[in-house]
Amino acid sequence: MNYAQIAFTDAVKEFQERYGSRAGYARQQEFKYTDGFTEAEEDFISQQDNFYLSTISESGYPYIQFRGGPKGFLKVLDHETLGFIDFGGNKQYISAGNLATHNKVALFLLDQAAKARLKIFAEASILDIDNNAELYDKLNLPDYKFKPERIILLKVTAYDWNCPQHITPRYTLEEIQHEFAAQHEYINKLRAENHALKAQLASK
Repeated sequence: MNYAQIAFTDAVKEFQERYGSRAGYARQQEFKYTDGFTEAEEDFISQQDNFYLSTISESGYPYIQFRGGPKGFLKVLDHETLGFIDFGGNKQYISAGNLATHNKVALFLLDQAAKARLKIFAEASILDIDNNAELYDKLNLPDYKFKPERIILLKVTAYDWNCPQHITPRYTLEEIQHEFAAQHEYINKLRAENHALKAQLASK
């Protein structure tokens, strides 16, 4: 896999030449190959509760869709295959319709708390659930409420990490609650002690 070979078109290279970055990116394009996801990418993907999926419509315009769910709903099936269950939604089916005519997609995974982002090129397949029960079981989310409509399978063709520049750190409610759990426990302990002392004083 070589992300640059897909991303760096002739027009992209012209801009890189014009603004002085082509030499460095040319080396990346020539030498930066991977055999698929490493443990770092697999761990990162397993911790995400959302990603953006870009598809290409028949009109030629790209369409970007937010996909959300519980952490790990986008599953790594092997070092070059991802899969997820397509939940029922507003029934516009723009992404599904686009995939029916053009299966090349881009995924963008952003973890603002970690200031990390992973971008992925893939070729998507739409699979029905009834004929892919074993795969559905691998992707299923038993503790999450959803209406499954289909399976999206993604054959990864390349990926790359973006730099953390300009990412504003933001945290989910779950992350904030986890971070402040010890403080809340201490405050509740002090409140209980204060309440007990007041009760003792009142009884005298």
